[in-house]
Amino acid sequence: MNYRAEDNYTGLQLTLLVILRVLIGWHFLFEGLSKVFNHDWSSVGFLLDSKGLFSGFFVSLASDPGVLRVVDFLNMWGLVAVGLGLITGCLGRVAKAGGIILLTFYFLSHPPMVGFRFSAPSEGSYLWVNKNLIELFTLAVLMVFPTSHIFGIDRFLFKIRGR
Repeated sequence: MNYRAEDNYTGLQLTLLVILRVLIGWHFLFEGLSKVFNHDWSSVGFLLDSKGLFSGFFVSLASDPGVLRVVDFLNMWGLVAVGLGLITGCLGRVAKAGGIILLTFYFLSHPPMVGFRFSAPSEGSYLWVNKNLIELFTLAVLMVFPTSHIFGIDRFLFKIRGR
């Protein structure tokens, strides 16, 4: 017998997990589309404003126009792909992993540490904890408690694959 914990979700648990997945997906999709449709958008300011241990890496990404174009493309369309994947439940594990990777980069480039002042306004932080870290760990929880194979396109993809 193949036991899976998610087979035992209550209706309320499943509903809340799916809503959480869709809400985070909406956030990613909105952020991505706002960048895609703003033809003047670039990550250059964000990258140059980086502070902390990894700031040299992020600043170096902004120093080469070719690399910056690749970073901008991957960031914009990565946000859109993650958002669509989470909302529709399509390739849910890949979408969550992609979201975790993006959020890790955002967190490391702008760590919420005492004394760091960034040029872009932020929602605030609580000494190491900010919205990026919270959303990152929420995606990790959603990876442990998956729903897209129950309520999402993955349900049909799993049937096609014979799982």
